[in-house]
Amino acid sequence: MEVRSFTEADRGELRELFGRAGEGSPSASLWGHEDSEAAIYLNPYMDLAPDSLFVAVIDGALVGYLTGCLDGSKFPTESERMSKAIREHRLFFRPGTVFFFARAMLDTASATLRREPTAGDFHDARWPAHLHINVAPEARGTGAADALMNRWLDRLRETGSPGCHLQTLTENTRAVRFFRRMGFAEHAPTPLVPGIRYGGERLHQQTMVWNP
Repeated sequence: MEVRSFTEADRGELRELFGRAGEGSPSASLWGHEDSEAAIYLNPYMDLAPDSLFVAVIDGALVGYLTGCLDGSKFPTESERMSKAIREHRLFFRPGTVFFFARAMLDTASATLRREPTAGDFHDARWPAHLHINVAPEARGTGAADALMNRWLDRLRETGSPGCHLQTLTENTRAVRFFRRMGFAEHAPTPLVPGIRYGGERLHQQTMVWNP
């Protein structure tokens, strides 16, 4: 297995990997529209932060990737990327996604009435960097995820980053255990993520932080 920096030649294969990496996990998909989700969690990193994008390769094939950003204040926020993708892909008018957004609005209204917080962007100068990591099902247990994370943490140390955060789901216990093992710690409350379901259950955002 090899972990290396992203190159432009990887773009097509990486986009294909995005569609199947994370299968079976609570965070596998938001609303079931792959192109718009890639426009949030993959394309901006290939375009704006390619030096912080790493891929795991086994037998010449991409099996995992980590997208990162050293300073979130210089990168479009997740909310901004999400709003843009929703507009450009007209998700409110697609039969396959309109139900998600209707449910998200109901969840938000219900949470407001109960004075329950809902998920959002994270801003804290102590942890300006952030990441997203995904590994294909066939590569789980090969050490690909560990190698990608170690490469990213080395980059943070080399650049003198004060810290890094990530956002996963509280119910994705496998991911939480992995990030904890890599040195991240749970931080802040766990607000509801409107609209999303896994096994029919509502899901909650878990922010985790790391310091060098």
